[in-house]
Amino acid sequence: MGNVYNNPTHSIECIMTGYYDYVLGLIPAVLIGITAVLTLVGLSTPFAVSVGAIIAVGLMGHAMFVKGPVVDVGAPTNHTDGANGTHPGTGTSD
Repeated sequence: MGNVYNNPTHSIECIMTGYYDYVLGLIPAVLIGITAVLTLVGLSTPFAVSVGAIIAVGLMGHAMFVKGPVVDVGAPTNHTDGANGTHPGTGTSD
């Protein structure tokens, strides 16, 4: 049946907004916002778009390389191959 949330007062807790959600929202906001501000200041539109795009790419680069999504190597996993209950690549079971 899936996840059923019956208590509407706690439903907002189920929404988890993280760093990458903010980055996804900021990419178009930065591109459009910086372009608009620089155009209103009097700079040419191609230059304003270029500056906005460079800042947006910098934001994406930060999200990918500086604060990249990594998997905790020390975290235990419960993955098995399903055939005989062994862990993939190890041949061992629990």
